[in-house]
Amino acid sequence: MVETRIFSRSDIEALIAAGDLIIIANQDVLRLNAWQHRHPGGKLVIHHMVGRDATTELSVFHTVEVLNTMRRYRIGKIEGPWTNLTPPIQDDMFAKTEYKQQQTVETIKLVKSAEQAEKALELGGECNTTSCEKSEKSCPLSKAGRSDAEKKGSESTLNSTKTTSTNAYTTKAIKDELDASIAKYPSLDDKTQREIGLRFQELHQRVRDEGFYTCHATEYAKELARYSLLFGVFIFCLRSGWYTVSACALGLFWHQIMFTAHDAGHLGITHNFVIDTLIGIFIGNFCCGLSIGWWKSSHNVHHLVTNDPVHDPDIQNVPLFATSPVFFTSIRSTYYDGFCFVWDKAADIAVKYQKLTYYPVMAVARFNLYFLSWAHLCSTRSASFGNATWTRPTEIVAIVSYIYLYFYVLLYRNIPTWQARAVFLLVSHLITMPLHVQITLSHWGTSTDDLGASESFAQRQLRTTMDVACPAWLDWVHGGLQFQAIHHLFPRVPRHNLRRLQSLVKDFCAETGIEYLSLGFVDANKGVLSRLQQVADQAKLMAACQAHMAATGESGLH
Repeated sequence: MVETRIFSRSDIEALIAAGDLIIIANQDVLRLNAWQHRHPGGKLVIHHMVGRDATTELSVFHTVEVLNTMRRYRIGKIEGPWTNLTPPIQDDMFAKTEYKQQQTVETIKLVKSAEQAEKALELGGECNTTSCEKSEKSCPLSKAGRSDAEKKGSESTLNSTKTTSTNAYTTKAIKDELDASIAKYPSLDDKTQREIGLRFQELHQRVRDEGFYTCHATEYAKELARYSLLFGVFIFCLRSGWYTVSACALGLFWHQIMFTAHDAGHLGITHNFVIDTLIGIFIGNFCCGLSIGWWKSSHNVHHLVTNDPVHDPDIQNVPLFATSPVFFTSIRSTYYDGFCFVWDKAADIAVKYQKLTYYPVMAVARFNLYFLSWAHLCSTRSASFGNATWTRPTEIVAIVSYIYLYFYVLLYRNIPTWQARAVFLLVSHLITMPLHVQITLSHWGTSTDDLGASESFAQRQLRTTMDVACPAWLDWVHGGLQFQAIHHLFPRVPRHNLRRLQSLVKDFCAETGIEYLSLGFVDANKGVLSRLQQVADQAKLMAACQAHMAATGESGLH
């Protein structure tokens, strides 16, 4: 028998530094270099777990059978508890300071002392003309606060200081939000977070034992009847010449059936990869024209790094929307291969009005999903799933079939005039708006802070996700996905079991001291609009300080 190697922390750090993808699971050391390009969930979800104890994440995303097959990648074990490292994919985005913002370092370089640097992060209310004038002598970044040497390089210093004033403001905004999250949730020390992790593992075992992963065919039979009714109404009204009513029925059909596509994407129906993937392709690609592969690729990452501005593609919507001041730094997305979401004049203008544009954009969001679907299918990301490479051509055939059936057979052959066709196209797509609103409600009003590698999986999901409360008889409208916080904790649990699971999650939150956030639909909308306005106000103040700096050479910070 070959003796199992015991790895020290320095051993694992050295392997990761050399480029190995090392994760910890149940004390096993797994080296996933060879698996990353064949992982059906995409390689990024592996990269976000490097250096971490991923026992919990692996168990909630995979069946026991899959977990057993992963043991083939074991190269040894560790002894004792593991303190998480920050994965390289996350560590390289910013040169870290205490609050993980490179801009703070640049600020400190430009002021004369640590005391002045601290003052540079202090805001004296609104950046109006009076406050900016008063700041001339008090602000360490003003002309009065510069040394003789700094004054000599006036033009260069002006440009640097202008950037510094913006960075100082942004850092202060990010710091305040981060401090608020740290104060609100349980301590981030290893002992506390490890205890939360152990309690969650106990909860997960109870979820298994009490059959929450069991999929009830009767629930899907009810949904199939509802889908069939909506589709029948669509066909009947189309044949009757009631095109607008027909478009509404088709839009509602799309709205409802995508809930089942969501289950299939999480392998939550049969828990069989091939069967659930085919169900997802039939519904997502063939019936709705949306790539289930694109959805899975982005959604899996979203579930692991929820609401992280740099890593979560679901909230990377600059210049149209910004839900965190982190976006003011022009972040480079790790999901979109380092694409830079530049904070420019367009972002300044669009975000200023994002509270007003939120609903109109959600109304036409489905058109953007077509683009994202094809962008995914044309990328290498969709062709690297090992034995699952069949999914890409199958998706393309299904989505091309949708285009033919919807745009040619339905719109061109069955609707007589261009005006009627345009109305049908718009109405059928606009009617899906509530689905886009519902999904964003669960995240856009919650924390976007990164509390570091020590934060447990359960705490992060509950901190960055909220449920939308509604009576049980309305569950069919929301599709069961109003329980997003519970779904994020147990992504493979079928939607129909989430309400029943809610009481166990509430008990877990009460025991651990983690807030369980649940708001009614109206209050949830108010929360998102409030957050959009808050970030818009922050952007407006930052832009005002930039304009003042350009005109006077003064930062406007005091």
